[in-house]
Amino acid sequence: MPSLKDLKNRIASVKATQKITKAMKMVAAAKLRRAQEAAEAARPYSQRMGAVLANIAQAVGSDDSAPRLMTGTGKDDVHLLVVCTAERGLCGGFNSSIARFARDHARKLLAQGKTVKFFCVGKKGYDSLRREFADMIVQRTDLREVKRIGFTDADVIGRKVIDMFQRGEFDVCTLFYSEFKSVISQVPTAQQIIPAAPAAAAQQGGASALYEYEPDAAAILEDLIPRNISVQIFRALLENVAGEMGAKMSAMDNATRNAGEMINKLTLSYNRQRQAQITKELIEIISGAEAL
Repeated sequence: MPSLKDLKNRIASVKATQKITKAMKMVAAAKLRRAQEAAEAARPYSQRMGAVLANIAQAVGSDDSAPRLMTGTGKDDVHLLVVCTAERGLCGGFNSSIARFARDHARKLLAQGKTVKFFCVGKKGYDSLRREFADMIVQRTDLREVKRIGFTDADVIGRKVIDMFQRGEFDVCTLFYSEFKSVISQVPTAQQIIPAAPAAAAQQGGASALYEYEPDAAAILEDLIPRNISVQIFRALLENVAGEMGAKMSAMDNATRNAGEMINKLTLSYNRQRQAQITKELIEIISGAEAL
């Protein structure tokens, strides 16, 4: 049984930890509002971008002049999985859920005889995936020094992915991230970005109108599809930031409550042991007085 001094030191230690978790919860709550607003503001833009891309793709159809980023290589033998996670932990199962979703998808592809490659965006995803797929990780981007995610950060990642595609390193690219729903709900999501999938975008955009394109639809697609890839990656990063802050807020709230419960239990044990020790000392004093 621990001594009174040990219990007292442990209570002080848990109280110090509780102060830290409470402060982290407040910081996450302060950052969550800004991150949520940024993520919600990016959704209409990315959806509308997909709708515009779908309209132009319908005009091009299966023409030979269509860019390869839209039509693909004609094969699906090599898959690149772009896995976006957070740079830091202490946010519950946020990072592990994205990594597990990507891991399950990779296993299905491997079972079908496909070749899988990983592009890890974020330290936690890399740490999780390298345990099983270390030899399949071909690219890694660290955003730890970036205080606020901007479009330029996503554009750098998008250009790297496009360069890999143009060098013939993969046939299909799928983006993995966590879509922010609420503070307690972040949904792991997979989105194919190469080759572009205009069918889903057309459904989001509703009824399509007839347009005339100048200079021509194929030339517009050459510029629009790379931009759309960067936009979708940017949206994924913003969704991840909001999801990370929501998950961290929830995790730190649970940790603060658990620390409070532990403090109550330790305090109860401390009081009981102290009372037993005082009772023992009183019995010894009374016994000694009666012996005299």
